[in-house]
Amino acid sequence: MSGVIQINLVSEINSILPQTQCTRCGYPSCLDYAKAIEKKEAEINQCPPGGYEGIEKLAKLLNKAVMPLNPINGIIKPKQVAIIDEDICIGCTLCIKACPVDAIIGTNKMMHTVIGIECTGCDLCLPVCPVDCISMVDDIDQEWTHERQTRAKLRFDNRNERQNRQREEREARLKEMTLNK
Repeated sequence: MSGVIQINLVSEINSILPQTQCTRCGYPSCLDYAKAIEKKEAEINQCPPGGYEGIEKLAKLLNKAVMPLNPINGIIKPKQVAIIDEDICIGCTLCIKACPVDAIIGTNKMMHTVIGIECTGCDLCLPVCPVDCISMVDDIDQEWTHERQTRAKLRFDNRNERQNRQREEREARLKEMTLNK
């Protein structure tokens, strides 16, 4: 029975997190951070995108004291989205690979663009861009609604499923090639 309770607690914690998948908390995903909180391996104050409201909700859920955001994890700021200067973009695809929610589209050696409504503002695309053609701007829609949170989580989960499936297919092809030699 305790396994069910733990899974439910992880789900409740994860539902409070903003699903930006930004890794600022020190974990590779919001779900991994939720699991760490549940195991008492992480504090409730490591999510800048969740802001003070997120910390307060986590504190209430877990019957903990509200604490300020840990400055090691960043600062709380207005929601932002990435934009790409299309005149500078060289089409390297590094930003596409870095985006945890598939909010950047384009192809190799062609200009890329950001689907603004899908961008979570994680800014993981910034450090990988070799020509600094990506910048973050304030989102015109500052409300991170439950709908946007749910859509971001779904896009993240779909991306991970696709990548796992592609990896498995690639490994199966390599294995078959090795056996056919």
